[in-house]
Amino acid sequence: MEQLDFSYVDEVLERYRGHKGTLITVLQQVQAHKGYLEKEALERVARSMGVSTASIYGIVTFYAQFRLTPVGKNLVRVCHGTACHVQNADGLTEAIEGALNVKSGETTPDMLFTVESVACLGCCSLAPVIMVGEKVYGKLSTDKVRKVMKEYKKKEAE
Repeated sequence: MEQLDFSYVDEVLERYRGHKGTLITVLQQVQAHKGYLEKEALERVARSMGVSTASIYGIVTFYAQFRLTPVGKNLVRVCHGTACHVQNADGLTEAIEGALNVKSGETTPDMLFTVESVACLGCCSLAPVIMVGEKVYGKLSTDKVRKVMKEYKKKEAE
């Protein structure tokens, strides 16, 4: 059986060894390595920090920033806050789902795109808004969002 390399987890744990109140920071830095938290990595963090694995799972399932499954290269977040909701966030979500052939919460089979619906992106004056990675797109219509997705798909095909 192949031994998995979790040296990145050990490096993060060593950096914060003996520091109180660093569990969330440790989890953030462990997640930064692969974009999600693997079961074995969580178990390693729990053992090292003297916390139960159940407590770790409680934390990572409570906070939206943590992921337990791999995400695509391009994370597409659709804002569903009040300002975006009244400006057709549902329509944008449907247009993106159609363009990428996945539902919100899913990742394309080629691991290029993950679509997420989020509570608020904090860009209310630009409603309706999506983010692809760290780039914000605002004042969108369903046609505009389809064009954005088409551009990303074209870029990924190159």
